[in-house]
Amino acid sequence: MPHRTELYEDAPSACWPIIYSPDYNITFMGLEKLHPFDAGKWGKVINFLKEEKLIADDLIVQAREATDEDLLVVHTRRYLNKLKWSFVVATITEIPPVAFLPNFVVQRKVLKPLRTQTGGTIMAGKLAVDRGWAINVGGGFHHCSSDKGGGFCAYADITLAIKFLFERVQGVSKATIIDLDAHQGNGHERDFMDDHRVYIMDVYNRYIYPGDGFAKRAIKRRVELEWGTEDTEYLQKVHTHVEGALNELKPDIIVYNAGTDILDGDPLGGLAISPQGIVKRDEVVFKAARRRRIPILMVTSGGYQKRTARIIADSILNLHNLGLIDKELATSGAENPKVEQMIRDSAKDLTHLSLQ
Repeated sequence: MPHRTELYEDAPSACWPIIYSPDYNITFMGLEKLHPFDAGKWGKVINFLKEEKLIADDLIVQAREATDEDLLVVHTRRYLNKLKWSFVVATITEIPPVAFLPNFVVQRKVLKPLRTQTGGTIMAGKLAVDRGWAINVGGGFHHCSSDKGGGFCAYADITLAIKFLFERVQGVSKATIIDLDAHQGNGHERDFMDDHRVYIMDVYNRYIYPGDGFAKRAIKRRVELEWGTEDTEYLQKVHTHVEGALNELKPDIIVYNAGTDILDGDPLGGLAISPQGIVKRDEVVFKAARRRRIPILMVTSGGYQKRTARIIADSILNLHNLGLIDKELATSGAENPKVEQMIRDSAKDLTHLSLQ
């Protein structure tokens, strides 16, 4: 019998299936600036969406922090206990001075934001199934597995969201992970290594962290990119392989890891995709999901430049402008007339991908 959790309580129907909490953002005496990650990017995304009048505070779903009991659905008790050592957290988050802080401070200022984002991803899984789509403005900690963190990822939120769905939601027995962050998603790959219910597609720069050869064995559709890959080649590969993956197996849920560290100039990603290319990429994935009427959960994952928050917001606005996400769609499913029109249009549109 699954444990009782607050993460699967029904969200108000007036809310968009967009999940966020101000607790996502990591701010602590400037220490967060020692990692190239913009540790306040999630709040900036929300502020841009508010400025554009897409959302208001009372129209988004407030993320709740994942409890130990929630985390134990995937994580070992031994791993969670390790996080009580500040030097372990310093290694995982790649912020060395964290090692010298009392652990109660690390729990409150570093791990609580990551646990809240993890709760948000789990909540978004149920919302996506209920409403056709959901976006967690945080999450996407794809380097963390059940017993090992790394690369700024302390909790395995993607694995958790899928395991919660398999355990608690009738009719969800197959999942596809589409991981388009610049780095290989070795955490969920290790967790689902021998699980045939989960199909993993991963598109990443072959030369950068983590280079996890063992985890690569779990990838059903692997696309390894060269340094400096640009829009045209990238979008053509994403389109071809997203279509191929979803034709090969029609899942009950898509988890889309939409990292923006593919952006040209990212210090860690090593690719050269334009802001418009990122917006188009997200559009390709959502169109493929909506056309097949497959619920989709998006998480924002890596993105290490100050301008990524604006790009994520622009992408969400673009999805809305195209009718790929909206509140009607979220409550009435794929029978929405706007979606039906989009499906007809995209059948023509998807055959010749080009950047307008």
